[in-house]
Amino acid sequence: MADGYRGLFGAFPYAFGRTDSRLFKSYVVVGGLAATVLSLFVALSLVVLFGQTASVQGGSLTLSRAFYIVVGLFLVAPVLAPVLLVARRHRRGLAPDAGVRYDQLLAVAGYVFIASLYVALVISIPECFTLDGEQVCQGQPTGLFAPVIAVLYDLPQLAALLPPALAGALIWVVHRVVGE
Repeated sequence: MADGYRGLFGAFPYAFGRTDSRLFKSYVVVGGLAATVLSLFVALSLVVLFGQTASVQGGSLTLSRAFYIVVGLFLVAPVLAPVLLVARRHRRGLAPDAGVRYDQLLAVAGYVFIASLYVALVISIPECFTLDGEQVCQGQPTGLFAPVIAVLYDLPQLAALLPPALAGALIWVVHRVVGE
């Protein structure tokens, strides 16, 4: 293509070069690294799952393997979405007068999603778990954010789905409301 935009991998340099927002340029770098790390974690978890279940025949294991891929898509797609949306918007030349504001707000929404993944991770940590044959339990949180961490530890593990879901919805809302 003449404009230098070549799908997913071409969207990153294209969006980085076309935006005037420094905040969004930083998100292109951080979001790209986060998407790469998340993709590696999902790929490695699949390798571990296949290794642990290699001798078992099909059935529900096939479903759990597919579930890993779906979860991986739900983690990586919202991290990639701001970059892809901004690249698409600049490529089509939509509303150039509001472009910087759109780019900035999508960058903020992308950063909020990345932060929500950390919050979900904190919520989902079990009270006690076994690591290398040793029982490990949550300690008492300390520091500036100790009260917040304590509240997150007290939430049920299923509540870990809520922060990324809300943050992903925020990306969609920013795109629909500001992008129109």
